[in-house]
Amino acid sequence: MEGIRNFKQIYPKAYDKHQVDPYTKTRIILMNGTEFEANWFSHNMARHVTDNDLRRELGLARMVEKQQQQRIALLKPCDETILEHTIGYEQLAVDLTAELAKRETDCYVKKALDFALLEDFDHLYRYADQLEMEQGVLAEQLVGGYTEIMPGRPTIAHHRFPKDNVKCNINSKKADKQTVLNTMIITAAEQQTMNYYMNISNFASNDAARRLYEEIALVEEEHVTQYESLMDSGATWLEMLLWHEYVECYLYWSCFMTETDCRIKALWEEHLDMEIAHLHKAAQLLERYEGKHWQQVIPDGRFPAPISLHENIDYVRDILRNTVQFTGDREGYTKLEKLPDNADFFKYQKLIIPDTSVVQSHNVICNHINEYGRDYRYQTKQHPVDALSCRECDNTKVGRAKCAAPSTDFECN
Repeated sequence: MEGIRNFKQIYPKAYDKHQVDPYTKTRIILMNGTEFEANWFSHNMARHVTDNDLRRELGLARMVEKQQQQRIALLKPCDETILEHTIGYEQLAVDLTAELAKRETDCYVKKALDFALLEDFDHLYRYADQLEMEQGVLAEQLVGGYTEIMPGRPTIAHHRFPKDNVKCNINSKKADKQTVLNTMIITAAEQQTMNYYMNISNFASNDAARRLYEEIALVEEEHVTQYESLMDSGATWLEMLLWHEYVECYLYWSCFMTETDCRIKALWEEHLDMEIAHLHKAAQLLERYEGKHWQQVIPDGRFPAPISLHENIDYVRDILRNTVQFTGDREGYTKLEKLPDNADFFKYQKLIIPDTSVVQSHNVICNHINEYGRDYRYQTKQHPVDALSCRECDNTKVGRAKCAAPSTDFECN
């Protein structure tokens, strides 16, 4: 019971939204999602094992981690609006995905990261335009100027036939440890984003915002499907329990190593101590129930370099320039020009989008242009894709129609 805290201890002092560093806020969102993923995995595991002693061990650790998640989630202040908080979610999605992609040695996994990166980047742009219209807040102030806000692969092009989002899984016993970490970290982050949008869409203050959350939440479902399919589906429940605890330890350590707010840095350290205990318990359970030593699952327990959240402007621009015209195609990614006219992508687009006027991610930009004369952006120089440079119109062809923009190919590290 050492990890259990009383109610006074688990209710934190929230950050000041006017003074918080953008990356402190994104670390909070990241760890909220990481704790949810671990908690939900534990619940699912408990529903698929029969030994009550094992389920009791899971239940104890799960309560500690749920207290941790509540504590982290409540760092968000009452006066931070849903849309302001959403900007933090999308900044995290952009800069976390870019950071993981830049260190990914598996070309296939890197391609998945780069592909979805352009979509989260576009979501940031769409939400930012809604934010200025609705609340008069400029998102560039919330992201601290670290992350550009401009079109990525347009959200209207993200709506793919669901079978095209399922990819090939890695083997955690053969893959590089960083690759295993990357697949689990990004799955947790995208799962949390999808949950947030699904849960708060009905709390948005107007139909325009509700429709925008509705649309992008369904894209996040696509992202979760993509990323979870990369994870090792052949590992046992207890092997994955060990990996989940290891991921939590690694991320809390990363947050501790990179945090600039002393008060929140202390919170990361406290939670890290708890997770180290959970990691040891997972190792004991693995040995007790499967007769495996933890090093048979994670041969080298040393952490890679800490995950650092920082600006990735040039990296995102390169991915935009090179791959904006690609879409998912079963286990791979194909340039639209190479897809047959009867491909599932085109059929699904026609089914779900009978007319562009029904797509709220498009409408939000049109509405902003009608009100302000042009869209809202924060960019450091000319857009890398000429077809997306116009600020008086919203392009609905790029990433959706053949020959709408030039693209080359994905690159490996």
